[in-house]
Amino acid sequence: CGGSISNSSGMLQSPFYPGSYPNNADCVWEIQVENNFRVTLTFRDIAMQSGRCQFDYIEVYDGPLHSSPLLGRLCSGSFPTYISSSNMMTVHFHSDSRYTFRGFQAHYSSVPADHNITLLCLPDYMHAVVSRDYLQSQGYSAQMVTLNDNQCKPTVTPHEVIFNIPYNGCGTIQEENNDTINYSNMIKVASSGYIIRRKNNIHLHISCKMLQNTWMQIMYVAEDIVDVNENQFGRYDVNITFYDSSLFLRQVHDSPYYIDLNQNLYLQAYLHSSDPDLVIFVDTCVASPDPHDFNTLTYDIIKNGCVRDSSYATYPSPYSHFARFKFSAFEFISHHTLVYLRCELVVCRLGDYSSRCYRGCVSRYKRDTSSAEEKVNVVVGPLQLREGGAQSKSAG
Repeated sequence: CGGSISNSSGMLQSPFYPGSYPNNADCVWEIQVENNFRVTLTFRDIAMQSGRCQFDYIEVYDGPLHSSPLLGRLCSGSFPTYISSSNMMTVHFHSDSRYTFRGFQAHYSSVPADHNITLLCLPDYMHAVVSRDYLQSQGYSAQMVTLNDNQCKPTVTPHEVIFNIPYNGCGTIQEENNDTINYSNMIKVASSGYIIRRKNNIHLHISCKMLQNTWMQIMYVAEDIVDVNENQFGRYDVNITFYDSSLFLRQVHDSPYYIDLNQNLYLQAYLHSSDPDLVIFVDTCVASPDPHDFNTLTYDIIKNGCVRDSSYATYPSPYSHFARFKFSAFEFISHHTLVYLRCELVVCRLGDYSSRCYRGCVSRYKRDTSSAEEKVNVVVGPLQLREGGAQSKSAG
């Protein structure tokens, strides 16, 4: 019932299909394919409670669930095909507590986007590429392409015009809209001023939208010549590192990291971004002997911002991009050869006290259906108990 999907093609179906789906189901699938590809979704079977689709229904969104247009809401009838405008699509299946039917089955695949113009939202800058063949087909040369701030020059190769546009420079505009942060700029393609204009100028509006940990990358072309939409979704670049003391001066690079029972472990999470007005928050950290399974056999250290292990503590950080914390090596580690740690981290706007980063411990009585929990997952380890449990002279 739901989940994040990153395969290039596959099948989606309601729980227990072709058997009857359960009552009170609420499933959210996020399909995310490669950059500059689109998602195509085709329904092959739909058998649900018909009518106005109030009780049992499927919704298809053009991107993340809470911030994207609804492409369609269906429960019976024809078998439509939907195509996303980006590399991401969300499917939401809902059933109430009354009738139950066979449900639905759909096939998804990825198709290449138009490669005349591409955009990547990288941690430090927007990477926009315009094809010179495309410019030539419109009657323009590479020398006619400038950024809104013409002091920031592109790199021109034999086939492409490339802009690396920082989030805090080159005229990039930052705007906030509810839970979204939008970085936008504009690339101009203009005719020479002294020639009689026979063509409109082209404006390439580009923007990277951040919803906690999800980037929505957009590029569109206006001015009556062409109308191209470039939307991409990605994830923040976050890592976690062990340190040898509460001073956080020396990193621990050992793998596995040999430790003693009850030894203090010091960790630092780091968000790689050029925007100084972001903050990172440690929401959940859980230990497991299996780096691919953090559900079956686990030990909670902190969950939904609520401390579960009494040795857990946080430290002040020099910058909002860092989150520092510690806990003691727990009894759980003595029962397993190797232990891995998975932490879920949330990225928010600095000073936005209504955001998840400032709400601390949150008790959740039902599954949060927000966009894949809108968190960044980082797995670190393995940790291994030192033979005989001898006290360590140096943890580094």
